[in-house]
Amino acid sequence: MSHRQAKTATHGTASTTFHYPPFSEVLAYTDFAALQLVTADKTRVVQALYAKTPDLTDLAVLLSPQAKLMLPELIARAAELTRQHFGAARQLFAPLYMSNLCANECTYCGFSLSQAVKRRVLNSDELMQEAMAVKALGHDQLLLVTGEHDRKVGMNYFRRQVPLLRPLFSRLMLEVQPLSTSDYQELKTLGIDTVLVYQETYQPQAYQHYHLKGTKTDMRWRLDCPDRLGAAGMDKIGLGILLGLADWRLDALALGLHLRHLQQHYWRSQYSVAFPRLRPCSGGVEPAVLVGDAELVQLYCAFRVFAPELELILSTRENARLRDLLLPLVITSLSAGSKTQPGGYQVAPEALQQFSIDDERSPAEMAKVLTSLGLQPVWTNWLPAFGRG
Repeated sequence: MSHRQAKTATHGTASTTFHYPPFSEVLAYTDFAALQLVTADKTRVVQALYAKTPDLTDLAVLLSPQAKLMLPELIARAAELTRQHFGAARQLFAPLYMSNLCANECTYCGFSLSQAVKRRVLNSDELMQEAMAVKALGHDQLLLVTGEHDRKVGMNYFRRQVPLLRPLFSRLMLEVQPLSTSDYQELKTLGIDTVLVYQETYQPQAYQHYHLKGTKTDMRWRLDCPDRLGAAGMDKIGLGILLGLADWRLDALALGLHLRHLQQHYWRSQYSVAFPRLRPCSGGVEPAVLVGDAELVQLYCAFRVFAPELELILSTRENARLRDLLLPLVITSLSAGSKTQPGGYQVAPEALQQFSIDDERSPAEMAKVLTSLGLQPVWTNWLPAFGRG
């Protein structure tokens, strides 16, 4: 099939016509084992560090055990590229959980269908209370999060709630179930600037092992969600993997391929990447693969070298010491003062969290930390004088 030929993907009653092969097809024909066999001696690592246009083989080298032995050199190069492309600016945001209702059975998640917990969907009044509490913390960029439940927390819900929040924040982001291209086009008109859709793992056997019930069992529908976002013209698309589910180097390579695929075909959109590690939650599984601090630093630095213009996100899942280490080096966007349960800021702070957090410093405290590191806290995504882009 030519890249210019249209291809239709379906899921339930939704269908999307792509003008390029969607990523699920690209992934199916990629041999990552061959990439992992690339010889990565010291000379090859240095070549990857200073490659003019790093490719997937360079990323494999930067993720290799040999590159971990050269972590100081990798950190220095990543920090240099971060300064060149972002200066001292660091974006601050907060998540607002709209609901913990979920129709999926995912063994690593506290919102999973089988969890015997009280479920809640915030109504308009509760949502506004939460939003104003977040505003009072100083935040002007908001990430809206829900469990995946199309019927009760789907487009009809978003149509009611997003317009209420749009005037309050300079940037509205969304992390919900994968939707259709037409849904994303509508969400953009409602005021959503960014959509995050993390694959969790790109490895089919591992994916099936952790996702037991619900629409999330459809790996292909999730894999091709960023293609639908690109086709809808979303301003920014967020990718990510959940570290601890499977071989992290293999997942990182797949994520790198996914990023390049999207950048090639949907070049008008910007991109972000996050690497959350599996955290304790109600009924959750223990990590199948331990990813230590050194490996996490290596992973973030490798992606900064691979894609210098990329927004790299760090959440409050990580501890204060590690966050303070990474912020000057590679991170350009961070959450602060996060609550991971619906109503957690004001309405129902005792409710169940999706996962535990490790950095409980307030946004004001984080701003002071950034300043002490010679960095500039950025609260707002746009200036009224220039319009909303």
